[in-house]
Amino acid sequence: MRTEQEHEYVQYVQARLPSLRRTAYLVLGDGDRADDAVQDALTVLYRRWGRLTEVASLDAYVHTMVVRACLAYRRRSWSRVLLRGDPPDSAVDSGSGRVDDRLVVRAALDRLPVRQRIAVILRYLCDLPVADVARVLGCSEGTVKSRTHHGLRALRAALGEHSSAPVPTRGRQS
Repeated sequence: MRTEQEHEYVQYVQARLPSLRRTAYLVLGDGDRADDAVQDALTVLYRRWGRLTEVASLDAYVHTMVVRACLAYRRRSWSRVLLRGDPPDSAVDSGSGRVDDRLVVRAALDRLPVRQRIAVILRYLCDLPVADVARVLGCSEGTVKSRTHHGLRALRAALGEHSSAPVPTRGRQS
């Protein structure tokens, strides 16, 4: 790669890296694994950088690469092995009566099937239009709409279960 192209690549990656890592984290649920998937995608991008002049939307292309790297990472059998005991951030109430909302949403997202989770993440957390999500997932726009509908319904049910915990009432004890 020429020095000029390498400089363009570095600038592009530095500007997009936080967004790409966020997407990978939302899909995989683990920061270290997200970093690995983003690194895999960016390595492939580096090799292809000089030939990407005909790509209509480079951002969409790279986003697709990252999501596909995440899906490939999840398919590897060794990726299911955790090198630590319990995850450091779990949505368990510590007795204080308060649970961090992000952890509750993360746990609810983890319960969704992979394709539904990715559709919901890309549509609502990454704010991509239906057509772009369909392109990333390699499916029709109708399938994206169906997956997001079912995913949101499952999230509402899971989050509703969490918020329907018994709440202490004030007043006289009988």
